[in-house]
Amino acid sequence: MTVQTKRHALVAGGASGIGAAAASHLAADGVAVTIVDLDQSGGRRVAEEIGACFLTADLTNYAAVRETIATRGPFDILVNSAGVDQHAFFTRTSPQEWAKLIAVNLIAVLNTTHAVLPSMQERRYGRIINVASEAGRLGSRGGAVYAAAKGGVIAFTRSIARESGAMGVTANVVTPGPIDTPLLRRAVSEGGDKLMGAMTSATLLDRLGSPDEVAAAIAFLASERAGYITGEALGVSGGMGCGA
Repeated sequence: MTVQTKRHALVAGGASGIGAAAASHLAADGVAVTIVDLDQSGGRRVAEEIGACFLTADLTNYAAVRETIATRGPFDILVNSAGVDQHAFFTRTSPQEWAKLIAVNLIAVLNTTHAVLPSMQERRYGRIINVASEAGRLGSRGGAVYAAAKGGVIAFTRSIARESGAMGVTANVVTPGPIDTPLLRRAVSEGGDKLMGAMTSATLLDRLGSPDEVAAAIAFLASERAGYITGEALGVSGGMGCGA
């Protein structure tokens, strides 16, 4: 990739897990990467390791997102990978917990997209890749609100693809299954090995996925090779969503 065509990516939620792996893959592909995350220690560590820029912001705060990323834009690629989860039956959760799950998993995606999309449309080039979940397509026993938020991400992504395709912007979503990340480990801590075993056996490959496996799909969708792919939901879930 030459200097003249070097792309600039914003990875929201790139301090750990899938986001950190995506930032690493993009940097390895020659993309200039900016990570934005509330986790300062993790974000700075990842940025230093891959030669990226790190910005700190609360992704659920629209004004903060706009102000923070304005110092680094415009962006050619947007990866939304911030997420939070919990494992509990819906009747045992509270409105305060719903609000947090929806804010981090859905509202943050709206915030960053609203901040970067106009410049993509003006320049007639953009790649948006959002990280949802197979829970957003299949539902989730013990994760109803998380599934609702991720389902919203899928519908939102497809809507942006419809609105922006004629302006050279593609929008796709990856839907991971059970991926071995700190987020998954925290979410299923109460269920322990039994719950982890159930998640693993729900895949056709009978194992957890890795952040790098999801990141490889993200990097492909961000590349020139994926220029004719938009509005798609790509399962990276070991076959969990087979037939969905």
